[in-house]
Amino acid sequence: MIAETVCSAVAAAGLGIAAVTAYRKRFLAATRIAAYSLVPLGLVMTGIVEWAADTAFSPTAWIGFGVLGGAWLLFMTTRAVERRRGGTRKERKAAAAAAQTDAVAPRASAPSLGQGSRPAAQPRNAGRGETSEDFSDIEAILKKHGI
Repeated sequence: MIAETVCSAVAAAGLGIAAVTAYRKRFLAATRIAAYSLVPLGLVMTGIVEWAADTAFSPTAWIGFGVLGGAWLLFMTTRAVERRRGGTRKERKAAAAAAQTDAVAPRASAPSLGQGSRPAAQPRNAGRGETSEDFSDIEAILKKHGI
């Protein structure tokens, strides 16, 4: 009985605060405050407050909440382990099989601008005999983009 009185008083106070907020032209905030203040009144009217008071003093209910908490903890632990491993067993096997196949990089396509009218430039260090192969990948990229 005291819980119903307290919830009704909280609802009345919340509606009063919502009215003052609406008077200050903050209608969105006033509507939100009114919604929050009507929740305790709705809980009292539906009987949930009485049920919660009866449940709070029942040892069987507390054991049930403990079992539910334990189930939730086990579920979340398995999800965390699964995420660390990288998915389910099927997904890991499929990923391992895909990793074992030798992947081949796609070949570079022809330059989009085509060949220019001037001849290809000679590498600067061609006369020294140093490796021009070090820059072959960069040259391939530049040729691909027509530079």
